[in-house]
Parts: sequence; structure tokens; C-alpha cells
Amino acid sequence: MASKTNEPPVSTDAVAPWHAEVPASVVDAGYRFRDVLTYSSTYLVFIAMIEVLTVHLVLSLPLNPAPIVVGLVTFAVYVGDRIADAADDEISSPERSAFVTRHRTLLSVLTAVTYGLAIALSLTGGPLALAITLLPGCFWILYASDWLPSLGSYFRRLKRVLIVNSTIVASAWAIAVVGLPIAFAGAPVTPLAAVVFVYFLVDTFVNTEIPNVRDVEADEAVGVSTLPVVFGVARTRQILYGLDLSLIAFVVLALSSGILTAAAAAAMLVGLGYALVLAWFVGRNTVPGRLAIAGEAKHLVVFAVLVFTTGI
Repeated sequence: MASKTNEPPVSTDAVAPWHAEVPASVVDAGYRFRDVLTYSSTYLVFIAMIEVLTVHLVLSLPLNPAPIVVGLVTFAVYVGDRIADAADDEISSPERSAFVTRHRTLLSVLTAVTYGLAIALSLTGGPLALAITLLPGCFWILYASDWLPSLGSYFRRLKRVLIVNSTIVASAWAIAVVGLPIAFAGAPVTPLAAVVFVYFLVDTFVNTEIPNVRDVEADEAVGVSTLPVVFGVARTRQILYGLDLSLIAFVVLALSSGILTAAAAAAMLVGLGYALVLAWFVGRNTVPGRLAIAGEAKHLVVFAVLVFTTGI
């Protein structure tokens, strides 16, 4: 005689996955599209363009090709970086490493084509626009160093030096995002432009360090010094708090001095509040890759608030 148990009968009313009724081919295509957006960093192109449009609004600049140029440069530089770091990413981001390795040839061609298009467009803005367009690529070449084997022993240290590595990245993008629309418009560099530059510089530095929490093991293996590697995750979180709070104080000071408008300050402060929440999750989130994407997506929030407060 079979023994009885007190276990409840198995329910057959379990909720099916949301995509249960969707054809498998459609679901697979969706996942592939997601992989392309994230692993190639294509989503950063859209975010970079939004950042430049934010600068246009804050500085009251006429629309020009700057958002398109920055978008093209963003794709070229980040994809190039993914290709260069494919081997190192096998530890921290194996899926991304596999994707980049599998499509290496295509991505390499797209990198060259997009940067070429960016340079061609920048020529319409004059020598300064061209110089700023070339800057992120030049910084990346020095940062990656594998492109300069004869100088590699020196320049390779830039990627490994604490703070210097993230500062190079933050400086290149802050100059491009703020400087390129100014160069195309032929506008002067004003105190307001300086405030916006500092905002993007510090904010980009913070966003650069967030994904480094995920990459601690990989960075240690190749000798790269980042905040999480040197100070640990908990101390890194405190440093990010400090940077965000310092930037909040800076924005408030710029507002009280009459440099920033209330609308621009409100948008920046909302974004920095968002950043503080993200900083709390650093080291406490089980999916750090999503946290890094959320950090970049903050600029969508800032732009939305700015559009709302200015009534555009």
C-alpha cells in the first residue's frame, strides 16, 4: 500500500511566462536585438545623442550636426573598446566577449565606417569641431595602447593607473558632449558652459566606476587599478556618494549665483538624486550589468525633466 504524505497536490495553474503565446522565432529575434544593443553598446549612441541635445537646451544653442557626430563617435569608440577588451571580458562578461568575438570582423568595419562618417560631418563645423571629434578616438588609442606597440610599455599604464583611467574617459566624453555643439554653433565658452562641462565630467566619471564593480576580478587579473579593486566595493560606494553630493552642492551654487537657470538646475538635481539611489545599489545588486545601464539611462531622465520644465 502506498504511503500518504501531507504534501499538497502540485498545482497545474502556474502562471505561464509572458512570452508563452509569442512565436519562438519572434522571442529569439527579440533576444538577439537586445544582445546587439547591449553587447555592442549601441544603446549608448542614443544616450550620447540625448546628452548633446541636453547641452543644446541648457546653452540655448541652435540645432546642428553635433548629436549625430557624437553618436557616431560613441559607437566607434565603444565598439572598438569592446573588440580590444574581448579577451579580458571573458572573465567578467563572457556573453559580451563571445558576441564581440563572433562578430569581430563586422564590428571592426562598422567602427571604421562610423568614425569616418563622424569626421566627414565634423568638417562642416570647422577645425575646432574636427579636433573635438578626433579627441575621443585619440584618447582611446592612448588608453588602449595596443595600437601603439612601440609606446605600449608607457601608455598601457594609463589604463591601469587608479583614477587616471576613469578621468581619461570622463574628460574625452565631457569635452565632446559639451564642446562639439558649441563648436558647430560658433558660440563662445561661457560660465554656463563651464558649469555644464563640470557636471558631465564628474557624472561620467561616476558612471565609469559603476561597471568596474562587476569587473573587479577581471581587472585584478590584468593589473588594472580601479576604485573597487583598490578600495573595495563598500568604500567605492561611499566615494560615489561623495562625488554625487559634491556635484549637487556645485549645481546649487551655480543656481544661487545666477549661472544656471531653475529649469536646468532642477533637471540636473533630479538626475543626481537618481544617481544617489543607484550608488546605494552598488555592490548590493545581483545584476551589476543592469545597474551600469541604469546609470547611463539617467540622462534620459534629465532630458525629460528639462523638456518638461522648459515647456518644449
